Amino acid sequence: MPYFKEKGIMEKLRLGRITSAVGLSGEVRVYPYTDYKEKFEEIDYVLLRDEKVRIEKVRYNKNMAILKLEGMDDRSAAEKNREQDLFIFLEDAPPLPEGAYYVKDLIGLAIVDGEGQKIGTLVDIIKNSAQDLYEVEPLDGGKRFLVPAVEEFVPEVSPEKGFIRVHLIEGLRDL
Repeated sequence: MPYFKEKGIMEKLRLGRITSAVGLSGEVRVYPYTDYKEKFEEIDYVLLRDEKVRIEKVRYNKNMAILKLEGMDDRSAAEKNREQDLFIFLEDAPPLPEGAYYVKDLIGLAIVDGEGQKIGTLVDIIKNSAQDLYEVEPLDGGKRFLVPAVEEFVPEVSPEKGFIRVHLIEGLRDL
């Protein structure tokens, strides 16, 4: 059931996915869909199956967040929520650091070269352990290619202007 606001549906952000139960007390292991997994400490609730659920406790193990959610008091309850995505209402999300963007604000942006010529469109962002990868659908209809989302290859990200400027080295489009 979607949440409604006075003038439309409230926008939600996907924070992560429950991957497994942890221990016997109902904690869940969450794969964060953010570079900043500590975000879970800055929020009071998550949306689980479109229900607001209060976060009681947060801890970390390597790159995973371990959450204790209200009402999930044993391993069996935690296991029932395996593979479920967690969300938050956009209006309740902590502010992003300068230079950070939501994926939803980048998908669909024009990919331009150093001279400002459009060469494609951003169609996906792939989370990688080293850095994110931008998947580009080329304007010429060729094979999609990946661009590492680091300053050397992506000197400018400008959602307000509708583009991402990239620097492509020879052979990058052929990988």
